[in-house]
This record gives sequence, structure tokens and C-alpha cells, in this order.
Amino acid sequence: MMLRRGFFLFLPRLVGLLVVACCSMSIVYMLACTPKGDNQQLALPRVHSPTVKEGYEAILQEREEQHSNYIISLKKQIAQLKAELQGRTEKLKNMQNQYPDSLDIRLDQSKPEKAQANLLAFLRSQVDKAEVHSGVKLSTEYAAVPFESFTLQKVYQLETGLTRHPEEKPVRKDKRDELIEVIELAVGTLNKPDGVSKAKPRVYTASDFIEGIYRTEKNKGTLYELTFKGDEKHQFKKIVLFRPFGPVMKVKNENINMADTLINVIVPLAKRASKFRQFMQNFREMGIQQDGRIHLTVVYFGKEQMNEVKSILENTSKSANFKNFTFIQMNEEFSRGKGLDVGARFWKGNNVVLFFCDVDIYFTAEFLNSCRLNTQPGKKVFYPVLFSQYNPSIIYGHHDSIPSLEQQLTIKKETGFWRDFGFGMTCQYRSDFLNIGGFDLDIKGWGGEDVHLYRKYLHSNLMVIRTPVRGLFHLWHEKQCLDELTPEQYKMCMQSKAMNEASHGQLGMLVFKQEIETHLHRQKWSSKKT
Repeated sequence: MMLRRGFFLFLPRLVGLLVVACCSMSIVYMLACTPKGDNQQLALPRVHSPTVKEGYEAILQEREEQHSNYIISLKKQIAQLKAELQGRTEKLKNMQNQYPDSLDIRLDQSKPEKAQANLLAFLRSQVDKAEVHSGVKLSTEYAAVPFESFTLQKVYQLETGLTRHPEEKPVRKDKRDELIEVIELAVGTLNKPDGVSKAKPRVYTASDFIEGIYRTEKNKGTLYELTFKGDEKHQFKKIVLFRPFGPVMKVKNENINMADTLINVIVPLAKRASKFRQFMQNFREMGIQQDGRIHLTVVYFGKEQMNEVKSILENTSKSANFKNFTFIQMNEEFSRGKGLDVGARFWKGNNVVLFFCDVDIYFTAEFLNSCRLNTQPGKKVFYPVLFSQYNPSIIYGHHDSIPSLEQQLTIKKETGFWRDFGFGMTCQYRSDFLNIGGFDLDIKGWGGEDVHLYRKYLHSNLMVIRTPVRGLFHLWHEKQCLDELTPEQYKMCMQSKAMNEASHGQLGMLVFKQEIETHLHRQKWSSKKT
């Protein structure tokens, strides 16, 4: 009985607790499930607001409008992207129409088989474009690409320059390997069975090769025509081969900052104060005023004219506010290699570009940048081919008609030549010069030291950049070949002296001057008679 009474007394309380719990859960559920606006929580429908159904319809309509605006924005963006894509597609089609072969090869690299097929098609098209099967119309006689001929031992070439000869052995390994490969391929072609004749085929060897000709069209390839002995006395075999050039490929794309790259110009000198004054005028204008990232090291041998040279240097320093120079005095016989070596080792700063220069050199600010761009520590050294000026007195005739120095510095056949036999002017980083061992200090006087250094670089793993540059000139001066030079040095000196004077045509006019004057005199006499 007592238990039953307690139960009835506790039952209302239990029901009340359950009702309170249910109400609490309903309130929490309503708070959690009420929709939110973009920036703040939306309030629940109140007693005096619209009904719950109308409130939710308003919320849904607002959300629908927001989604509709978002969809419109996306459609605009998609339309803009489509227009941009179409524009880029048109550009790509234009490029493909302009360079169809090479671009096909580039674009299909993900598909090796298609890329290979495109490459073969491109190489065949190179044969069709070149003058292999037929000639092409040329505008002038200068547009023709000449052939050069070769045998097993010699190459006969038209573009000789001053270091190449009309007839010579192919000294360069790449040229030698190229011609050997061509001859071997031609012999292999001749010995390949034709599948028709049942007679025992003749075996051809390189000794059957008589002569070949070849020429290179820079954007197409190299054509080779080789002639071999035939089976009979007046019979020959001709093999025509073509090495097509592939499409241009991008290798590197980099930014280069040379703002802080200093050049140390090293000039060995003995006497020649007047030439040094002319050199300093050029150095001040191009090196100090236009470039500004330059140091000058003068290594002076002896004491004669030394004070005059120092005075020129100090005057330039004061007038141009230039402090980046070093003057080193050597009490010994002049040696160009020793002077450059001492000047290079004297530098105490960070790794620097060294420009080995002479007092009779004229350079531009453009060349100084070429010097920087073509050198790289541990990788590249720069050996520019400078333009050597002929004797102005011969070129321009009378002294009164000789123009100013700046007007003389033009690159023409009549005014000078590319000095492709000279290796004295060079740019390299000091670290590379020291690692290679510097100059051979046993060489005295004029000539030879530059060739030895050049060979050291060629025998190393450094890349030697050898190219004509339009901003580096050797000014003409009378050359004295001293008796104390060795026979080899004296011969080099005399050859250089002869080449410095004038072109073949101008020297010919001097040699035949008497004949020319006699002819003119006769012409004048004949005209008077008539």
C-alpha cells in the first residue's frame, strides 16, 4: 500500500519533467533548423508576423533570387572565358598555318608515334624545300649558295678568311667527322644489294671515292653529291645525300642581371704615351661615362715616359671623378703575357670579369655588355674577333682627306678586316684564368702568349665563345718588328704588318701605280689630239 501511494504521488512530477524536457527539445530544434540569411541569422516567425508557411516561402524566394544572380554571374564568366579561348585558338591556328611542321612536332610530344611521324614528314619537307631535285629562281648572282669540294684528304673552300686556306685538311673535328660519316654512308649505300642482279656484286671501298661537293642552306640542311669509280673506265657512280635540319627548339629562357658585374680592363704598356692618351679618351667616354661598371689596371714596364702616362691617368681620374684604377710599375723588359698575368693576380676583390686589352684598341659600351654576356665562371670564356683597321693614309689618300677617328670606324671591306688570326683580346672570369694556369711567363716580347692561353682554354671543359663583334676595333699603327724576336715571332710580326696595310685591291693599285698613271697619261694625250 505504501509503495502504491508513493508511486501515485511521484507520477505527476514525472509527467511534468517529461513535458518540460519535450518543450526544451522543441525550442532547441527550432533554433537549430531556422534558415539563415547571407550575413545574419533569420528570426523565427513571430506571433504578429505572417504565418510559418508564408515566412518560409519568403525565405525560399530570397534564396532563389540569390542563386539566380549567382548563376547569371557564372554565365558571364563562362562567356568571357569562351571568347578568350576562341581568340587564343585563332592565334594558335595562325601559328600552325605559318609553321605547320615544327609546331605539329612540338604539340604531339605526348604521343611518341605521332611525333615521330610528324618529324619524318618535316624532314622530307626539308628535302623538297632545298635545291636537291630542282633549282630555284634567285634575284642576283650573290644569292647563290656556292658548293665546296672535298676528297679523302683535302677540302677546297671559297670562304677562306685569314685563318683558312683555299686548300687544307679538315682540321676541325666536327667537319672531319661529318665528311667521314658521309663517305661511309655512301659506300654502304653502294654495297647494299639491289635485289635484281644475280651477278656477284662489286664491293666498294673508300678508295673508290673520287670527289664530292657539298653546300649548306642554313634553314634547310646540307646537300652532298659524291662521285665514285664505276665498273668501266668512263663510268661513274653518283650518290646524293641530304642532311635535313630539324625544327627550331627552345633550349633556355632566362633573365640575366648584369647591373653589378664589374669588368677589370687590364692594359700592359711600355712607352707609347701618345697612344695611351688616345686610349684614355675612349675609356673615359665608353667605360666611365656610358658603362660605369669598370675598373682599369695599367701594368707599366720601365720608367721612360712613365710620369707622362701617370699624369694622363690622374688627370682623367680628377676630371671624371673616377677612382677605380690601379697602376703597377715593373722594372723589367716588356712582356705582354707577364703584364696581363700580374694585373690579373693583383686584384683583391670578388671574382671579376677580366678584359685583356691593348693600348691601340677602341671599344664601345655595347662591347662591354657583350663581354659580360658571353662569360660565365666555370662555363664560358669569350674570344671576340675584332675588326682591324687598314692604314688610313692608303685608304683615304692624302692626309688632308682623312676623316675623324669615329668616322673611320666603319665595318667595310675597304676599311679593314676581321682579325680572325688574333687571340689577344679576351674576356674571362678571374677564377677561370687562375684555374687554367694563366700565361706562359717564359714567352718574352711580342706574340705567342695569347695563342698559348687560347689553347689552354680549348683543352679544358670550358666553352670558348668565338665570334666577330661590331664594337671592338684594332686601330692602325705602324708596326715595328724588332731584330731580337725569334724567327717564328718575327715571321708572325711581318705577316701581321702586311695584312694591316690595305686590302688586296688597294695594295694592287699601289703595285701597279706606274702602269695606271701611264695609262691615264695616254688617255689624256689621246683626247687632246682629237
